[in-house]
Amino acid sequence: MEDQKHSKEEECDQECDSCPSAATCDTAQGKAKGLPEKSKIDVKHVILVLSGKGGVGKSTVSVNLAFALSAHGYKTGLMDLDIHGPNVPKMLGIEDQKLTTLGNMIQPIRMTGNLSVISMGFLLPDASTPVIWRGPMKMSAISQFLSDVDWGPLDFLVVDLPPGTGDEALSIIQLAPNVTGAVIVTTPQDVATMDAMKATKFVEKLDIPVVGIVENMSALVCPHCQGEIDLFGSGGGKRIAEELGVPFLGSIPLDPEMRKAGDEGKPFVIRSRDSPTWKSVDAVMEELVRVVEK
Repeated sequence: MEDQKHSKEEECDQECDSCPSAATCDTAQGKAKGLPEKSKIDVKHVILVLSGKGGVGKSTVSVNLAFALSAHGYKTGLMDLDIHGPNVPKMLGIEDQKLTTLGNMIQPIRMTGNLSVISMGFLLPDASTPVIWRGPMKMSAISQFLSDVDWGPLDFLVVDLPPGTGDEALSIIQLAPNVTGAVIVTTPQDVATMDAMKATKFVEKLDIPVVGIVENMSALVCPHCQGEIDLFGSGGGKRIAEELGVPFLGSIPLDPEMRKAGDEGKPFVIRSRDSPTWKSVDAVMEELVRVVEK
């Protein structure tokens, strides 16, 4: 069996060497660099959502962005790769769901006709169970989330990554095809924007373009007068976008109703369209699509 395996690998290498497209083919280039083979998932645009630090509302942005894309008719997948802290199922109100298989394919949780979700949270016995894994196990899980899940054809795959620049971000960039770019989430204050700049330079070093920067919690929306209070300052996201020469996708206020929606498992964007916060989220989604299509 081992000899047959090596024989097949040698045949594949010879086919790549003789192929006229080897210079531009992802598979051939990956082999030349010793990288794992790209997944065959059928997706037009993979959008990575990163932050340089925790606590900036990255998962909230991911959930509402994916839901907004699906509501506008785009076939959308949402992949929760925060393996140690998978909050997406809770934010969507589907934390009690469990994954099933059909044939040899894992079925994602279908939120709507246009939105499918996968998360480590669906595989845990309960929400308090910790995941104690090293890098290789994470990479194996990410590979399965891509290749062994029945996503169907997708326009967008939104990937919610954990804070920082570790194994999960490196693995998805190596394994996913058509990585269009990264969305960097920050809050306005200098401490957060400094880490957002690190995240931006991280993806650029890996030859992944930055689709844009989102400034979350840009101001507190008063529940009484609807006025805005700059708790964390203002304009930090736009400032670093200009410094780095990348698109600024927009600002999203710190709205108590958005926090409430996440705790209740109801994406904020399905609430009142008269809300200034809803309009902010929708504007970020529209700017993202405009930048991607451009």
